[in-house]
Amino acid sequence: MNKLREVFKINKESIVSIYFSAGYPNLNSTTKIIKNLAENGADFIEVGIPFSDPLADGPTIQESGSIALKNGMNLSLLFDQLSEIKESNSVPLIMMGYWNSILQFGVEKFLISCKNVGIAGAILPDLPLEVYERKYKDLFEKYEIPFIFLISPQTSEERIKKIDQLSNGFIYAVSSSSTTGNKNGIESAEPYLKRIQSYQLKSPLVTGFNIKTKKDVVFATQFTNGVVIGSAFINALKKNASLEENITEFMSEYK
Repeated sequence: MNKLREVFKINKESIVSIYFSAGYPNLNSTTKIIKNLAENGADFIEVGIPFSDPLADGPTIQESGSIALKNGMNLSLLFDQLSEIKESNSVPLIMMGYWNSILQFGVEKFLISCKNVGIAGAILPDLPLEVYERKYKDLFEKYEIPFIFLISPQTSEERIKKIDQLSNGFIYAVSSSSTTGNKNGIESAEPYLKRIQSYQLKSPLVTGFNIKTKKDVVFATQFTNGVVIGSAFINALKKNASLEENITEFMSEYK
């Protein structure tokens, strides 16, 4: 059983995952953030690979990624940083980024590097399902890196069930068709989340986009196994207290 499925086996209905941009707010913040999130109860952590054209991301994550790039963050440096905490970190880490970054780095080199630093999965929203299945599925499986698929309110039942069969981590249920961090409440996603729940999929489900408050977490976990919080966490890092204090205060609301 892979690391992600182990998490869902232990905690079936209240997973809290945190997303942040590697290299933000400072170039060397990455491992400090991971360490503090782990100490404060994050179930798994999504490490964002900064990219110059992040199509699915809202203003908050775009800004953090832009600052990270200006700080000098890149994939090679990120893997070096993650290697420093491989032995001490016990919380599953997921790499989240855009396919062009992976192509430039080298797909097999990326997967080998992920395996070497203990990455538990990869989210690459702009790699189409059909291309993944035809060209890259065997490679991801060779290096035991679960590919995390995204679904949205527009995804058909047929496609969701196909994704369920291909998944060996979890399915990321995007709560709306907009970018991350918009102002719409998560409650508007109720019909969609109920529809997915009715399919009784074999894969765990996690809701992302527009999770801002504890109330949102409670709402979303009526229908899925957990949530991903991104923009709200990045905003919390901007507060005037220390990085450690900001993370502890933020996580105390959700865990």
